[in-house]
Amino acid sequence: MFRIGLFATGRGQGSLQLVTAVHNAVESGSLPISVEFVFSNREPGEFEPTDRFFDAVQGFGYPLVTRSFRRFKRELGDDPEWRVQYDRETIKLLAPFNPELCVLAGYLLIFSPELCNRYPVINLHPSAPGGPIGMWQNVIWQLIEARATASGNMMQLVTPEVDKGLVVSFSTYPITGPVFDPLWHNIANRTVEDIKATEGEELPLFQAIREAGTLRERQLLLETLRTFAQGRMKFANGTAVDEQGHPVRGLDLTEQIETRLRAAD
Repeated sequence: MFRIGLFATGRGQGSLQLVTAVHNAVESGSLPISVEFVFSNREPGEFEPTDRFFDAVQGFGYPLVTRSFRRFKRELGDDPEWRVQYDRETIKLLAPFNPELCVLAGYLLIFSPELCNRYPVINLHPSAPGGPIGMWQNVIWQLIEARATASGNMMQLVTPEVDKGLVVSFSTYPITGPVFDPLWHNIANRTVEDIKATEGEELPLFQAIREAGTLRERQLLLETLRTFAQGRMKFANGTAVDEQGHPVRGLDLTEQIETRLRAAD
């Protein structure tokens, strides 16, 4: 059984949705993996939303490991090296586990080089290769400003340099067509600054792009994990390779994802 570890802050619904999607796929037998642990940089009692996330993780039966980065930072007296020391302690806490791959599921700390070197870790980014970078909100605003016709999601290897890691897998989807065209028409000749000052993130087009991306990002995570679990891809010497050992530079999983979405309708 292919072993994974999950890192999640658990601040919002995104982390819970991703972990739940993994759990449901495991329970259904469609994803042959074992979740070795879920690590959070918060602790029980710090935040109510995170506590609900912890309850769900424990309900799934996954080992939960927590260490508050805020408390750790206070204990060090705001030592400028606290991030590296925090990750060193994280590695010690996770020493009993031996995941073959780790996934960031809404983990809101940047990995230090030491943690990047300890595990192969992949992260979900809400944009296609070569597309906008930054948080998902910024990505959507950039798509709207550029009047883009398509977007996507990708899984990247986590490196100390944010959003610069190897693209492991990706999928794309159109943001034009019967659903989107009227929404684009409604903002014709308007600037992003004007839209942000009035509708903001309640803009129907913003919401539609977000919904399309969210629907597919969970599937991209599952399809990527399935590819690793079936031995069709693995990490070797810091890069992703296929069954023959050839480097993989972004596996396009669009067809598989769209097929699964059609089957679920």
